Amino acid sequence: MFGVVFPNRSFPIDISTFTQIDTFHWLLDMNTFVGEAYDSIREVCIFLLNNFTLPADKALAVYIQSPGSPFLFVGAVTLARPSAVLSLPWPDPSTESAPLSAKIGVSVEDLSSLPSLDVAAEKKIERLAMKVGENLFNFMQSFCGVDGSKLVVPMDILDRWFKKFQERSKRDPEYLKGFAL
Repeated sequence: MFGVVFPNRSFPIDISTFTQIDTFHWLLDMNTFVGEAYDSIREVCIFLLNNFTLPADKALAVYIQSPGSPFLFVGAVTLARPSAVLSLPWPDPSTESAPLSAKIGVSVEDLSSLPSLDVAAEKKIERLAMKVGENLFNFMQSFCGVDGSKLVVPMDILDRWFKKFQERSKRDPEYLKGFAL
């Protein structure tokens, strides 16, 4: 049905390595591969196998769980997106006693019930927007005046900022990469 690879850490692993909980749920105990160093695994590539046909309205959802934490959705694959490299932002482990090891869960779910197929990509976009907004705010702050409790900026401030932003991006290809981190 599916396989996974931990980039730079493993060969392809098929579904037989996972423990099947029921018809639509599988678990991989991370102690099998890395013991307590589960949080050193930062990515997983999940892929559908060629001979498996997933219904168009279904997805294979991927979840991670640190010891003592609830499962956290990290992304999914579908027939239209048969493979994905997903970031694994392991939650901080809880001091509670169960479970004792980190796990990766895979389940067949309705596509419409999932928030987004790639949570990490959404987080990167959010961070990018915040950094661009911060850059604009800092630029505007250097030109603003105060009128009572309001900041006053020149009318052309957005045009000036955008022109400066474009010029710097053209001069320094690494400049925009700093925003995407």
